[in-house]
Amino acid sequence: MSALAVLGAGSWGTTVAQVLADGGHDVTLWARRPELAATIRTEHRNPDYLGEHELPAGIDATAAVPEALDGAEGVIVAVPAQSLRSTLAAWREQHPELAAGLPAVPTLSLVKGIERGTDARVSRILAEAGSIPEGRIGVLSGPNLSGEIAARQPCGSVVAAPTKDAAEAFAAWFRAPYLRAYTSTDVIGVEVAGAVKNVIAIAVGAAAGLGYGHNTTASLITRGLAEITRLGVALGGRGETFAGLAGMGDLVATCASPASRNHRLGLALGEGLDVEAAAARVGQTAEGVATARAVAHAAERLGVDMPITRSVVAVVDHGAKIDHVTTALLSRSVRPE
Repeated sequence: MSALAVLGAGSWGTTVAQVLADGGHDVTLWARRPELAATIRTEHRNPDYLGEHELPAGIDATAAVPEALDGAEGVIVAVPAQSLRSTLAAWREQHPELAAGLPAVPTLSLVKGIERGTDARVSRILAEAGSIPEGRIGVLSGPNLSGEIAARQPCGSVVAAPTKDAAEAFAAWFRAPYLRAYTSTDVIGVEVAGAVKNVIAIAVGAAAGLGYGHNTTASLITRGLAEITRLGVALGGRGETFAGLAGMGDLVATCASPASRNHRLGLALGEGLDVEAAAARVGQTAEGVATARAVAHAAERLGVDMPITRSVVAVVDHGAKIDHVTTALLSRSVRPE
């Protein structure tokens, strides 16, 4: 049993805190707002993200980062990708004890995204802005719909770290009977898969909003996986990663489920809402919107063809018509699959 700190009390961070507590760990959950931390601590629920779902009584909560980290033997980060660097910088500036960075303990990222402006994966942000040695950083990905996992429905996920021993150490944190953690040493592949699937999910949701059926959905998912794989391999990931839980598994869950924030945002776009109104309807961060431009930029730099991703960028950043997404799939020249 370990003392673990989860930094970020959104739906996924809170759900992982439950998974860890159900596995017998002592968990402290950091929430940005003191009133939410107080509710989690005293009422054992997170009404802003998980409604009336009851959390394990063993989860403590605080709005003070140093308090959350005090005595922690491991850290789990669940801060949105686009604000992670600035959040880490603010913590280091505001708290003298964090001036040198986060504690020198194993640190696991739950964040799925690529940073705009730098094209940096989250593990790179943690290394640079958190001053964490890369050997101490792991990433968790897979089909991770938080509502289902919070309801303790069985699922599998992948924990990736630079070495086999480090990956196994992270995976050992997940002892709850309903979540099986598999291991990988392909940090790049797992991170790329987890980030880009959100972009493809927007396209699939948009197709549903336009009234298209399962043939279109299957085509977008399949060709979307091809895009993710091309980019991941070009960045140094391993091809087989994208056929597993972190690749195909996460992509199918995110694209097909109405519980997926990115799918719901795409659905709203397909129904005629603009990006701002669609985001307001979803009500939570849909990482695919911010990630799309970073993915498209990285693909262009590497010469990787990603027509679905380019089309999502055209819609969310440049106001293109939503049917541009499906046109991108169908208007390409004849070529082998």
